[in-house]
Amino acid sequence: MTRHIAVYGKGGIGKSTIASHTAAALGLKGFKVALVGCDPKKDSTFLLVGNRNVKTVLDALRRKEDIKECIINGFANVKCLEIGGPEPGIGCAGRGLTLAFEHIEKEGVFNNIDIVIYDVPGDIVCGGFAVPMKRALEEVYIVTSGEYLSLYAANNICKAAGNIGAKLGGIILNSRFDLKKEYEIVSSFAKMIGSRVIGVLPYIMKIRECEAKGKTLFHFSDRPDEAEYFIKLAEEILKNSCKVVARGIEDEKLLNYLMDINI
Repeated sequence: MTRHIAVYGKGGIGKSTIASHTAAALGLKGFKVALVGCDPKKDSTFLLVGNRNVKTVLDALRRKEDIKECIINGFANVKCLEIGGPEPGIGCAGRGLTLAFEHIEKEGVFNNIDIVIYDVPGDIVCGGFAVPMKRALEEVYIVTSGEYLSLYAANNICKAAGNIGAKLGGIILNSRFDLKKEYEIVSSFAKMIGSRVIGVLPYIMKIRECEAKGKTLFHFSDRPDEAEYFIKLAEEILKNSCKVVARGIEDEKLLNYLMDINI
């Protein structure tokens, strides 16, 4: 049975880096993995395929082409697929996701895949962006730093998950300024919403080079210790049996908490 995992978080918080590295780590372990980019910018799979100019599912549907032709075999044999989006200023990205997944389901794109990871952009602003969450109803992860806006987005995502009954597998801390302090902040936040921190990633300078070259940390043999962070995260996700229907907290309560700790 295919395991569906959705990764959410504020825009620019590192979702795509984490989703692609997790997919690569699982692929290197021998799992048949698919990574689905749900961002209209179509950059979720870039580190695995090294190319931003890929044909998307919505491109194929517009041209009446086979959507299976959009699947690219990326690093670690990960099957990479970008949903794409409408032309800027025209159409609705959320509606595009709904349409794309209807065809993906119909065509059986993920038959014979062990794990599908969905990389979903930003905050939940419409029902369309909750479609991957509904597909990964048993396992949603939220990426955040210890910063207010990141936690605010994480809280809203948690509210969305609670509204549709999706289970939260945990919070992934992607540190931005002070790992120790951020861990304390995010751990407390996780407890407030009834979840826990499942992964901790320090700030890794090498990621900038990865993003420039379209490669993962696994491509660079000089810093295997940094890639180990993602291997550990993948292992934690693999064995995770603690998934709950978490509930977001009131915005005022979150703000008051962060003000109390002077962030």
